[in-house]
Amino acid sequence: TKEVIMTRKLILIVICTFCFTAIFAQNKVLDKPWIKENTPTRRVVPYTHVREADVMWHRRIWRVIDLREKINQPLYYPIQKMQDRKSLFDVLKEGVLEGTITAYSDADDEFTVQLTKAEAKNRMGFWKETKQYDDFGEEIFGAADSTYEEYESIDVVEYRIKEDWFFDRERSIMDVRIIGIAPALNIIDQSTGESKGKQLMFWVYFPEARYVFANYDVYNRQNDAENRTFDDIFWKRMFNSYIVKRSNVYDRNNKDYLKGLDLILESDNIKEDMFNLEHDMWHF
Repeated sequence: TKEVIMTRKLILIVICTFCFTAIFAQNKVLDKPWIKENTPTRRVVPYTHVREADVMWHRRIWRVIDLREKINQPLYYPIQKMQDRKSLFDVLKEGVLEGTITAYSDADDEFTVQLTKAEAKNRMGFWKETKQYDDFGEEIFGAADSTYEEYESIDVVEYRIKEDWFFDRERSIMDVRIIGIAPALNIIDQSTGESKGKQLMFWVYFPEARYVFANYDVYNRQNDAENRTFDDIFWKRMFNSYIVKRSNVYDRNNKDYLKGLDLILESDNIKEDMFNLEHDMWHF
């Protein structure tokens, strides 16, 4: 009937208006010959269920991902946000401030103290004092201004990873699950310009953050049409890292009793021990 035809036309107009409004609201103009639909609608691949009774061996490991290494640079760049890509730190920062990712205190890595949005925001920036001078170039004491400056992607130089390695006899494989991730800053002394070392900002419970990571692209050096997501990068272990701690009776880091070249050798020894143990499991 005529009323049905008019209703269909009206529905079609509403749908077209909504689509064009969404496109222009995001990009102003369509920056590709197609509408990007895959990554924004990606769903997280669930972990395989593991029974405690099937875990023959388990070890907790702490790693450092150094963003200066070439293979890790897709996690570091772009320093400035782009329409289709963001750095891992920008994704974490936006997720924490929006409430889709929960930040936990860096006092420990047990996720015992949850930070409020205000507390998390304070850890994402610093107060900088600007000195005031008179007409003769003399400093006016007590007249310094304090301004809040946010840390940017360029300030984050490392990520700390907390993960569990275990052998699942039900599937006969050595598996790994990342439990937590924490961005680390290179703290610069504002007066001297020298580095004062690395400092963790906060811890994030990785299984929760996966739901956000799955919807953001990471640059693919071989093919722009086949970008990976941050969740893919961690799932497929497409990064390089070195081990700084494994579970031990003293609960100490490697650097607490080693230094220099011995730190690197100890990291390699731990990797080799796990490699050999995985193969030895077939003889148990």
